[in-house]
Amino acid sequence: MRDNGVVNVGPEPLTFDDVIRVARLGAAVELTDDAVAAVAAARQRVDELAESPVPAYGVSTGFGALATRHIDPALRAQLQRSLVRSHAAGSGPEVETEVVRALMLLRLHTLATGHTGIRPTTAKTLAALISAGITPVVHEYGSLGCSGDLAPLAHVALALMGEGPVRDASGRLTSAAEALKQAGIEPVELAAKEGLALINGTDGMLGMLILAIDDLTRLVRTADVSAAMSVEALLGTDRVFAPELQALRPHPGQARAAANMTKILAGSAIMESHRDPNACTRVQDAYSLRCAPQVAGAARDTIAHASNVATWELASAVDNPAVLADGRVESNGNFHGAPVAYALDFLAIVAADLASMSERRTDRFLDVARNHGLPAFLADDPGVDSGHMIAQYTQAAIVSELKRLAAPASVDSIPSSAMQEDHVSMGWSAARKLRRSVDGLTRVLAIEVLTAARALDLRAPLTPAPATAAVVKALRETVPGPGPDRFLAPEIDAAVRSVADGSVIAAVEAVTGPLD
Repeated sequence: MRDNGVVNVGPEPLTFDDVIRVARLGAAVELTDDAVAAVAAARQRVDELAESPVPAYGVSTGFGALATRHIDPALRAQLQRSLVRSHAAGSGPEVETEVVRALMLLRLHTLATGHTGIRPTTAKTLAALISAGITPVVHEYGSLGCSGDLAPLAHVALALMGEGPVRDASGRLTSAAEALKQAGIEPVELAAKEGLALINGTDGMLGMLILAIDDLTRLVRTADVSAAMSVEALLGTDRVFAPELQALRPHPGQARAAANMTKILAGSAIMESHRDPNACTRVQDAYSLRCAPQVAGAARDTIAHASNVATWELASAVDNPAVLADGRVESNGNFHGAPVAYALDFLAIVAADLASMSERRTDRFLDVARNHGLPAFLADDPGVDSGHMIAQYTQAAIVSELKRLAAPASVDSIPSSAMQEDHVSMGWSAARKLRRSVDGLTRVLAIEVLTAARALDLRAPLTPAPATAAVVKALRETVPGPGPDRFLAPEIDAAVRSVADGSVIAAVEAVTGPLD
């Protein structure tokens, strides 16, 4: 994991860039003086409630359906330990390190707002865990997204106590006790309310939303590139992308996508070769070519909405009960994950539809009835060679899966906690399936780029636009040009890496300047 400096965590909202730096680039974190002061002030109020004979939820009572029991002061440390241990009930495969680091950072930020009543030393220990690169093992299953991501956050809290498995900075699986000892970090002995404050939030689903937005912002521009390559290689027209036509339907994302495609196709000799209306008898391109800006534009606008939701959530302090500025400690429902869950589900629809249109463009390349003079399946010797026939099968299999993943998780709810938690968001599940959707979209777009690049080569001696030619050239560094059938899976993987690491976008932008 790369070191990317230090992210300061205070009461003010974090940025998307802060989350990406910590989650993906390995940045350390540090609590600001304002955060420490806010945390200490809130803790003073919690200590007062803990000493009061009047029961206060989460401070001197049980939790959920057990909130009616007043807990004797001598048992309250045990109460916090029991809460964390019992709630660390995840199951299934390990969740990715970047997701857990995002979750830890976002919980730390809520603690830093001074609305949870945690002690400063506990918040500082969580910050130390993040900075040391210690990642608690969190599992795929366990969260209902209400009260937030209880089970995933409980596995993190367990590590703060020096219990449970973790990954150290090198990725080695070890015990929390050993990892903390090696890093010189003292385990935390939880005090009143601290267990609840550590596990009651939407941090897992929010972290995955921000990571997905980061990925999809790149992928929607990649979709503009792959669509432009396909329009060019299939002898389509760029006239439909003209700004005066886009202005007739003023969705902002649509205008941006069309402008990108026009910029990418500028200077194409292939496009120029069939502009003469006397020589070209085609009236309209298929929808998958002609309507690419409308689909990619709608995707952009949906991503923009999801970004607004994530921004609002980054400005939130999600805990129950919450410590208010006037010293009151009040029960609330801010932990419900519905706002984030809906956005996650919307983005799964975006991924499925972008991939579906990409696959349809790829399929057109392979059919001699629709590819305008290219060999069947782009094969070197059709019949002897299969060309990209099965690459499209791979796309189709992924697209079918993405359509299933687009079914919303947030419309489901299974009551829990003896009907106290009788409506849940399933936001964690929405986030987990969105990560699979983003991976699938990456692979589908990569196969379109790979296929379109082969088709552009087969259009020689006509030359593509400088921008699309740059993509072909970059791809040819790892994938040879047209020829007899070869082992295709490594070439697909190379294209996937080029899409995932931004190389495709970088190749275009080196010619066109920044895409929108």
